[in-house]
This record gives sequence, C-alpha cells and structure tokens, in this order.
Amino acid sequence: MGKRRTRWPGSTYARVVPSTSGRVLVVDDNKVIRQLIRVNLELEGIEVVTAADGAECLEVVHQVRPDLITLDVVMPRLDGLRTAGRLRSDPRTAGIPLLIVSACTQHEVDSGLDVGVDAFLAKPFDPQELVRVVQSLVGSSTGRVRGSGDAEAAAGHAGN
Repeated sequence: MGKRRTRWPGSTYARVVPSTSGRVLVVDDNKVIRQLIRVNLELEGIEVVTAADGAECLEVVHQVRPDLITLDVVMPRLDGLRTAGRLRSDPRTAGIPLLIVSACTQHEVDSGLDVGVDAFLAKPFDPQELVRVVQSLVGSSTGRVRGSGDAEAAAGHAGN
C-alpha cells in the first residue's frame, strides 16, 4: 500500500473535483472533523457536502441526494443514531448507506446496527481506512439492500 496524503493542502479544499466518483454528505458538529473527512474524500475524487448536525442533515438530504452519509453520534439538536433512524424510516432515504464516524461505545454500535447503520469507523480514524470504507459503501450502493456484512466487519474498529 502506498502512502496517502493526510495533510490539508489548501488548493484541494477549495477546488471543484472534476471527475467525481460519488457524493457523500458528511454530518459532524466539529468543523475540523468535517474538513478532515472532506479533504481526504475529495483527494480521491469524491464530492462532499457537509452538515453541522442531524437536523441540518435532514433539511438538506433531499436536495443533496448523496450516495452515502457519514454521521457523528454525539451532536446537538439531533444525534447521529436518531438521525440514522429517521433516514431509515423515510422511503426516499432508506437505501442510502450510513457510516458512523465516532468514538462509539459497544452500546452505540449495537444501537446503530438496530437502526440500520451499514458501517462504523472509530475516531480518531485512519484516513486510508475512511476512504476504503466510503469507496466500498458507495461502490455497493447501487441496488443495495440494507444490512450487509460491512457493518459487522467495521464494527470491530469501533472499540479502538
């Protein structure tokens, strides 16, 4: 495996990525984490839109129409697990893969699996692992049935 750039090159953050391979809605109340996720995904040609919490996510998700949504668990107004539940209960968003990026407890992982979260990535995360999981979920989202083995495979990372 080659090394990937993990620093934030200023020009990449502002640049529109011409050959996008998916659109991700990144939901986290921490601006630095949103930017870190954004930069690492944009370096791989993935378009990124951000929201500051679950309530904002639910407001913009229908305009954005993402291929994947990343959610932090602890956020003001509407946390990640309740947001995931609402996304799953809406037929328009029920099929969008959901990735929890958070310092999860086992209880939160179990609760996330119960509401239909597809995968988990523990903070602090390895940027290469973030890209791998996102590309895997975006790549398999066409015709996807909720609840693949990705959640169980990634759940092992949650306690780290």
